[in-house]
Amino acid sequence: MRFILRRVGMFVFTLWAALTLNFFIPRFMPGNPLQDLVARGRGKISAQAMADMLASFGYKQNENGFQQYFAYLGNMVTGNWGVSLTVAPGAPIRDMVLSALPWTLGLIGVTTILAFLAGTGIGIAAGWRRGGLVDSVLPTTFVITTALPYFVVGMLLIEVFSVTNHWLPNDYTYDYTIVPGFSPGFIGSILQHALLPAAALMITSVGGWILTMRNNMITTLAEDYIRMGRAKGLSNRKIMYGYAARNALLPNLSGFAMSLGFVLSGAVLVEWVFNYQGVGYLLLDAVDSADYPLMQALFLLYTVAVLVAILASDFLMLRLDPRARAKG
Repeated sequence: MRFILRRVGMFVFTLWAALTLNFFIPRFMPGNPLQDLVARGRGKISAQAMADMLASFGYKQNENGFQQYFAYLGNMVTGNWGVSLTVAPGAPIRDMVLSALPWTLGLIGVTTILAFLAGTGIGIAAGWRRGGLVDSVLPTTFVITTALPYFVVGMLLIEVFSVTNHWLPNDYTYDYTIVPGFSPGFIGSILQHALLPAAALMITSVGGWILTMRNNMITTLAEDYIRMGRAKGLSNRKIMYGYAARNALLPNLSGFAMSLGFVLSGAVLVEWVFNYQGVGYLLLDAVDSADYPLMQALFLLYTVAVLVAILASDFLMLRLDPRARAKG
């Protein structure tokens, strides 16, 4: 119980610190963000929309800094993130984020899970038969691909599969000539547009999981309880999965949980290269357009996602690892 209370307390404190930094950092930027916002929005959105946007950003007339700060905290917690200034003038930021979020979760989230599962399986096989064919070929190959920037791999895939051979589309989330709905044509279009960015992410991320799982397996196989299992005559399958892989997997779970937390931020450059309309693309658009309220909301979203992932990882380790329960 003390372990849980400490972790929850640290989560709340870190979230408060992140919210506070998110409030003050724009105000420490060179120049006056308020004047910049007003200048950029003048003539583009209505006076009421401008007032709503400035209020969500923490600026209200006749309010001191403390009042603005607490009003900002309330808006961030309740999802009242105001309106966009330059990316989509006057559009509610919450609607913009909710519109982009499913594309990022579908592409980056599914690819992250598949890369983890594939890398873990290959790493188990490579570590179990150290020096064998799988261990000699696959880890080395995928570690090399992991060193490649994923946007470079994405551009190579575009050149081969879209520009040269015209096999797959290279931009957008689906064919906008198709009416969205649960139809085979729409679903097929989504999958076709996701194949190349998903392949770029898969190629460049699976190697890390392979290498870490392989090394964990090799370390675990040297433990005394593995030797005891062999001495007792347990089957190789039982030792491999029931003892070695199960314990070797624990360190990887923390990394996997954090990877899921970073899913929400999207693979920014991959989404930009493929013009994939996810959260990462939205962030680049907000930065390029100096849309302060949108940037502020997205940074908050990323922070919360990572903190929740870390907290979930801690609870998962507490559930799976008796040593963590003993320390707690």
